[in-house]
Amino acid sequence: MAQMTAQEAAEWGKTLNFETVWAALMELERNVNKMSERVGTFDEEKFNRMIERVDRVTANVGGLNRSLGELIETLIAARLWEKFPYYDLKRAYRRLPLYDEKSVVRTDIDILLVNTVMCMAVEVKHELDKMKDVDEHIKRMQLIRKYPPEIIGDKQLLGAMAGGLVDPNVKEYAYKSGFFVLELTGESVHLIPPPEGFEPKKW
Repeated sequence: MAQMTAQEAAEWGKTLNFETVWAALMELERNVNKMSERVGTFDEEKFNRMIERVDRVTANVGGLNRSLGELIETLIAARLWEKFPYYDLKRAYRRLPLYDEKSVVRTDIDILLVNTVMCMAVEVKHELDKMKDVDEHIKRMQLIRKYPPEIIGDKQLLGAMAGGLVDPNVKEYAYKSGFFVLELTGESVHLIPPPEGFEPKKW
């Protein structure tokens, strides 16, 4: 469990650049596609060498994809507490595992914001574009309430979802489910204005 203050999170986020990693990932994916289209024109030996190159590039893409997810999570965590000043959630935890009564990990919390009486569990996605992402976070919230870590205990529990890109339909579904929704714009996280009458669900 990695704990950090809001100041530490902000400083950490300043060292990373979303656009640079995104551009590198897209370039690698283009290279993979180009090489895949060309492999049929080589003899067997060259074909095998090309496949090895594709495998290496694909591995790099996978690594960058993981890094991109971590980057998005870090950038969102770095500024997240500022988006909820009325809750005063100035303590942040990342990658908090959730254990059941048999000490089996059931899920984890990407970002947890806490104060003395309240907490907010935030699920971060590279792209928040699937309804099932919201359904999975609903299940996660139920598990958190059923198996609360010590830092949560019986505190009031709220939920939020965040993404590098947010699909409008998924956003609406998340709000209907009682979650706050945030989107990363450049190097800043933006709380998407809730619809009129929105009430965050208390779990």
